[in-house]
Order: sequence, then structure tokens, then C-alpha cells
Amino acid sequence: VLPLTTVAWLGVNISLFVVYFLTFDRGEKYFYTRQILGSALPWARASAKCLNFNSMLILLPVCRNLLSFLRGSCWCCRRTMRKQLDHNLTFHKLVAYMIALHSAVHIIAHLLNFEWYNRAKQATDGDLASTLSHLHEDDGLWLNPIHSNTTTPLYVAFTTIPGITGVIITLCFILMVTSSMEFIRRNYFEVFWYTHHLFVIYFLGLVIHGIAGLVRGQTDKSLEESNPKLCAGQYTEWAQGNSTHCKVPEFQGLPAESWKWVLAPIILYAFERALRIWRSCQKVVVVKAIMHPSNVLELQLYKKGFNMEVGQYVFLNCPSIYYLEWHPFTLTSAPEEKLFSVHIRAAGDWTEALIDNFKQPNPVMPRIEVDGPFGTASEDVFQYEVAMLVGAGIGVTPFASVLKSIWYKFQHGDQGLQTKTIYFYWICRETGAFAWFRDLLASLEQEMDESGRAGMLSYHLYLTGWNSSMVGHAAVNFDRSTDMVTGLRQKTFFGRPMWSNEFSAVAAAHPRALAKTLQKYCHQHSSLDPRNVQFYFNKENF
Repeated sequence: VLPLTTVAWLGVNISLFVVYFLTFDRGEKYFYTRQILGSALPWARASAKCLNFNSMLILLPVCRNLLSFLRGSCWCCRRTMRKQLDHNLTFHKLVAYMIALHSAVHIIAHLLNFEWYNRAKQATDGDLASTLSHLHEDDGLWLNPIHSNTTTPLYVAFTTIPGITGVIITLCFILMVTSSMEFIRRNYFEVFWYTHHLFVIYFLGLVIHGIAGLVRGQTDKSLEESNPKLCAGQYTEWAQGNSTHCKVPEFQGLPAESWKWVLAPIILYAFERALRIWRSCQKVVVVKAIMHPSNVLELQLYKKGFNMEVGQYVFLNCPSIYYLEWHPFTLTSAPEEKLFSVHIRAAGDWTEALIDNFKQPNPVMPRIEVDGPFGTASEDVFQYEVAMLVGAGIGVTPFASVLKSIWYKFQHGDQGLQTKTIYFYWICRETGAFAWFRDLLASLEQEMDESGRAGMLSYHLYLTGWNSSMVGHAAVNFDRSTDMVTGLRQKTFFGRPMWSNEFSAVAAAHPRALAKTLQKYCHQHSSLDPRNVQFYFNKENF
């Protein structure tokens, strides 16, 4: 099911395209323009409006402070809306794909337009398109922007403002999209980071793209004096000046409108960046650095006035590695702690350089800058009575924050905790990765036993990188009270979870949740036609 915001966004795109397509395809103001360009005109202008609309939206999903503010403002952001905010990057990508689609339409349409302009200019048959192409060549009221019989579309593309800016912003956009592919983003993050900042050139080119006004329509005054419905048939008299009822039509360029669409989001994003720069300049103290197995570095940091919620993330910068690079990391600390921590796995040049620095015999504590924290979906975990947490590899970090916070809530006897049961699944490739998280789970086991809530946390650890000898050894030692891999009471599973079984087990353990699911499917599979199959949901209450 598409989120509500996505449906609304698609509706606006379709409406904008249809309205402006009909405006340029039927409007009297563009009657003479269509005589030269045909249907390529409405395709070019309708796609341009959709490009402006989506360029207005593309920055908003990455205004992280704005999203965090909306997420924390319960009075204007209820649970349903908060779920919409969780799809911010997905929506950002969808908007980018829509820009790509309309860019292709816009480029193809304008290539055809310049071809039709060129043909009309070179035509010698004296038809209406040819006549229009030779009007007002010297006084600026022309319709055809091509004033030479030797001009080519390629020449126009590289010698006019719309042509040059169009080429530049298209190249920038292609680089941004291709560098955002998952393979490049995960393995060459620096390439993704740098090319994505071409958005500055993209927006600059977009703002000035239409200032030349090459695509033109009839002026309002000329439309009154020379209505095309009455005067188009008298075009042969224009050159002779013999027309008594209709004056020679005059034309003007369409005003540049892109800046009106993108000015507000650009200002908002500039304010966002200024706020982040100011916040990142505040002093951060590296209190402790711990190297964990599987080449994972834990940094414990302190920053005055730093306040966080469970599962949030920050951007880290290390100027000694590279001044401009900022990388996101989920916080693994709890809000109740004075320090905040991140766990960093080597996954690129920047992370490897940072980890290598702390592997030295006498490491020099580098200066770390922190921007954040920013909100995520994990903040809502304590709003549910039953929570299922699923992490893979280092992706378990937000749940470290959640589980630590639960531990502190037990310590302080928090009576406001709504969560009654947590199902935690961790899927890992190698045994060493369990080590840094094991102590937290062991502490939680002990704390829950002592507080009489042993059944609150049900955790399941899955090892996907294993061999037959390891499985055999685990089978021989299965009767031990603790797991041979992690040392915890819960046994480690080999392979991946059978999710259908896991969800069935959770649904069976919590019948109220199961009832809601059954009720939903009853509505979903009932026919709108009362003569066909109908499912009726009934539930006993005692």
C-alpha cells in the first residue's frame, strides 16, 4: 500500500502535467507557437512544470532538523504522520526518479522543438510556420529564436543560456543519480558524497535556465489586436502590411518561473546547513575508544547540552582525515547516560582510517565533530505494548540504544513503560560480531530475572556464517546451560529465521494483535459486491 504522502504527490504530478499540457495545447496565446512546434510544445512545458514541482520537493526529505522537529512535535505529528516521516529517503528517491522521467521528456521535446524551429526557418514555401519564423527579426518581438539558416540544434544547445544550463544540470543530475546506486553508495561512499553536492550547481542552473525566454507566446495586447482564430488566415498579408483588421502578431518570452518554485526550499535548506555547521562546531570530547572484535570501534563521547532519544543517529566528522566528509552513525547509548556512544565498523576509506588511528600503540585522540542527533523510527518503540526488533550485523546498533534504555528504566523503576514484550532478532555473519553486544544482553537477562520480568525480552541470535564442524560442536554441547557461541542462555540458531513461523508464533502469543490482523484480512478479501464472497469477523470477549 502506498503511503498517503506518495499518493498525494503522484496526484499533484498528474494534475500539474494535465493542466499545463492542456494550457499549451489549447490556449490561444500559444496558437502561433504550435504552428511551428506542434505537440512538442505542450510536452516540453508540462514536463517543465513537473520538474519545478519536484525540484521544490527534493530537498525537503533531507532537511533532517526539520524532520526531527516534526517528529518531536506531537501536537502536529501523530503516529500516522510520524510513519510518513520514516519514509523520507524513499520519498527523496522517488522524487529523483520523477525528475529523471520529466527531464527525459523535457529534453526530447526540446530537441524536437529546435528541429521544428530550424525547419520552419529554412522553409521557403511561404506557409504559416515559415512566415512566423521571419517576423520581427530585428525588434525583439520574434517567435522563432533561430535567426540564421545555418544554425543547428547542437549549436543552439551550446551557445544559448537554456542550452548550456540544460546540458550542465542534466550532467549533474546523471552523476548524482548514478553515484546513488546502492553498490557505489555502500562501497565507495566518498564518490556518492562528493557527487551529491553537485546539487548546488543543479539548482543554480535550474534558476537561470529559463531567463532567456526562447519559447514564446503571443503578448496579451497582440492577442486582442490579432486574435489567431480570426487572423491566422491572413498571414500572407502580414509582410505586405495590407491587413486592415488584424495587425502583425507580436510575441514575448515566457517568464522564468523556476526560482519561484525552489526559492523557499533553498532558503530552508541553507538555514538547515547553517544550523548544522553551528552545532557541529561545538566542542566534543572523546572520553574512551574501545576496539571490539570484527574490527568494530566504539567511541564514547561527551558534548555539552547533547540530548537524544533511543535509536537516533548523528553525523561524525574527523577533520584530520578529511574536513568535508560527514558520515552517519546510529547512537548505541541510552538517553539516560551522560555519555553518548557509536559503534563504527570498517566499511570504506574513512572508517578504515579512523579505526587504524585507534589501533596504534599510543593513539592520538583526533578531533571529532558531531552533528545531530536526528530522529528515526526507533524512537516510537516504547509506544507499543509488543515490539519486534530485527537487526543484521552492525545494523543492530539502534537496538543497542533501545535495550540499554530498557535496562535503565528497570534500574529506576519506571512505571510509565508501556512496552510489555520485546522480540529481538539479530542476524550476524560471524561469531566475533556477537562479542561487543553480549555483555548488554547478559546484563538484561540478569536484571529481568531479578525484577521478575524474565519473559519480557525474547531474543533470537542467528549465525549465517557457519560450517558443519561448528554445528556438530553446538549439538554435542546443546545441554549446557549457556550457549557455546555467545555464553548466553539463549541458544544461537544457525541459518536465517523462518519469518512465517516467527510471525505466527508472535501472533499466537498475543491474540489481540492476531485479532486485528484477522479483521484486516476479512475486510481486505471481502468483495464489494454483496452477491459475492463476504468475510465476517467475530471475536469472543470474556
